Amino acid sequence: MVLFGSGIYTRDIALDGPILERLTLDPAKQLIGAQCSGTLLLATLGLLNSVPACTDLTTKPWVIDAGVAVLNQPFFAKGNVATAGGCMASQYLATWVIAKLAGTVEAESAIHYVAPVGEKEATVERSLSIVRPYL
Repeated sequence: MVLFGSGIYTRDIALDGPILERLTLDPAKQLIGAQCSGTLLLATLGLLNSVPACTDLTTKPWVIDAGVAVLNQPFFAKGNVATAGGCMASQYLATWVIAKLAGTVEAESAIHYVAPVGEKEATVERSLSIVRPYL
């Protein structure tokens, strides 16, 4: 599993061939996910060919410039590649990874553990409702 987070230097990294060339990624053998500007790295690496993606509003124009359609939703996955748009959408990326690797029961348990008190059941249900179509 490889997850790309977000950061202020992501655009610079996306333009840095020597850094990108060091990455060996294979969606046939790995789960690969990105949150916010990490989606730009997936686009640059060619991992989103003809697959729409989610990202944050700041990164959206750069992802579009990279030739990827950007969805107006918090999460999307196809096969073993997933993207999440917005920092708080990272919970959907986490839910997807856990569900893909360990199953939905384990994902439910993990999200329940970290969810805010008083919002546990609602958070679990929301996370699973977003991710379930992509499992």
